[in-house]
Amino acid sequence: MSRFVTTQWLADHLDDPDVQVIDASWHMPNSGRNAHAEYLAGHIPGAVFFDLDKNADLSSGLPHMLPDAETFSAMAGALGIASDKVLVVYDEAGLFSAPRAWWTFTVMGAREVKILAGGGPRWRAENRPLETGDSVAPPAAFDAKFDSGAVAGFDEVLAASQAGHQILDARGAARFTGDTPEPRAGLRSGHIPQSRNLPFDALIADGALKPDAELEKAIRAAGIDPARPVITSCGSGVTAAVLALALDTIGAEKVALYDGSWTEWGGRDDAPVETGPAR
Repeated sequence: MSRFVTTQWLADHLDDPDVQVIDASWHMPNSGRNAHAEYLAGHIPGAVFFDLDKNADLSSGLPHMLPDAETFSAMAGALGIASDKVLVVYDEAGLFSAPRAWWTFTVMGAREVKILAGGGPRWRAENRPLETGDSVAPPAAFDAKFDSGAVAGFDEVLAASQAGHQILDARGAARFTGDTPEPRAGLRSGHIPQSRNLPFDALIADGALKPDAELEKAIRAAGIDPARPVITSCGSGVTAAVLALALDTIGAEKVALYDGSWTEWGGRDDAPVETGPAR
């Protein structure tokens, strides 16, 4: 089943009370872009802004970590996001942070979550309507039901690494091998031992995932068997969701996302690190 809707589908359903549009744009800290400022300057009509950094566990010391179910229910409900609606998430990069929002709302038990193919850039390129300022929705009920099996913590990832289980890293090749510094200060360079590398952007074309056959070919070429359990990782848990989305799309059933990802792993002295290509 496709996790995407088209811009035409969304245009036809903008006034549907059962559909909630969510701008989940987020940019790398060194990008020079401000997602909320861009939202205020123009967004899809009726879209609420879901800040990955604020709607998170702010006590963890790590960026955009999932909060507990009760906290998330309150956060989402305050934004007017209801768990029984069709949630359509998008971002202004095309397909970058929207999968993280898709994963977050799915993990928290939303009834149906879709991603806008092509995101904001395609919507704008088609000269579709935009709205400025904040879109405020009335408070709603979000009944979060946390799927713990879809989330991996440090201890679980460490055990998987030591056992040689499947871990797939979405970062660029030079970051994976340790040949380039991490964009976040204070982190070591390299990768989780035994992990494999598949840069997330290799799976994307024109703001959507590539065809299923190409996804599966790329995933298998990276050394991953989608029929076996997989943990996805990246820099801070955002693009790992692109890998999770691709695995879900081709029918993988046992996929967990390492929420702390390299920001946690590379910042811990007790975490083993390898450099060079995957072994």
